[in-house]
Amino acid sequence: MSTSPEFTILLPTYNERENLPIVVALIDEYMSNELPSIVYEIIVIDDNSPDGTLAVGRELQALFGPEKIVLKPRSGKLGLGSAYIHGMKYARGNFIIIMDADLSHHPKYIPEFIRKQKERNYDIVTGSRYMAGGGVAGWDLKRKIISSGANLLTQICLRPPVSDVTGSFRLYRKELLQELIQKCQSKGYVFQMEMIVRATKMEKKIAQIPIIFVDRLYGESKLGGQEIFLFAKGLIKLAFQY
Repeated sequence: MSTSPEFTILLPTYNERENLPIVVALIDEYMSNELPSIVYEIIVIDDNSPDGTLAVGRELQALFGPEKIVLKPRSGKLGLGSAYIHGMKYARGNFIIIMDADLSHHPKYIPEFIRKQKERNYDIVTGSRYMAGGGVAGWDLKRKIISSGANLLTQICLRPPVSDVTGSFRLYRKELLQELIQKCQSKGYVFQMEMIVRATKMEKKIAQIPIIFVDRLYGESKLGGQEIFLFAKGLIKLAFQY
């Protein structure tokens, strides 16, 4: 009889056939070495990737077992928020870890997220590129300036309790994540920001750990040209709402 997992890692994927096996192998390595007593599962939510990501997922499931690797594909690209909702329908863990599958979020931080959560029973633990010990690798100067400027503007306008509001490497208490996703109205990078803002207004316990964000190794970035405009528009909307 298998033990129910305490943590569920959600991995939304689209054209990540090269990255997925590396991410899964690294998660297994760091969890096995640092937190061997913690039971976890990985739910892969693939949005009908034409590059065969799902087939790679099936190979990983055969290798690690269906209790560890859970495949919940969808018919197409339906958005990040809906991918989380879809994955949580099948999540058995009390805590949800969300991360990118493109290796920009290194699995070595997952044990740190879990240890931090257990320190004071936090509702959210978020990774920060902008606190001491954090940073970004692989970005050109222009992208660094845009990201730092957007984060500074957010700090001035919203005064959030964390230093990196647009990061998407986080640990949530499952029921809180479900509630936040149902209430959030934003899309894209503003979606992650609104989640933190809403949780702060709900007086939830939020902690952060430093992470190094690494630009994707394989495939193309999904950052669109309109993201800066949409971010500014979303920030202004949140500033007036809260």
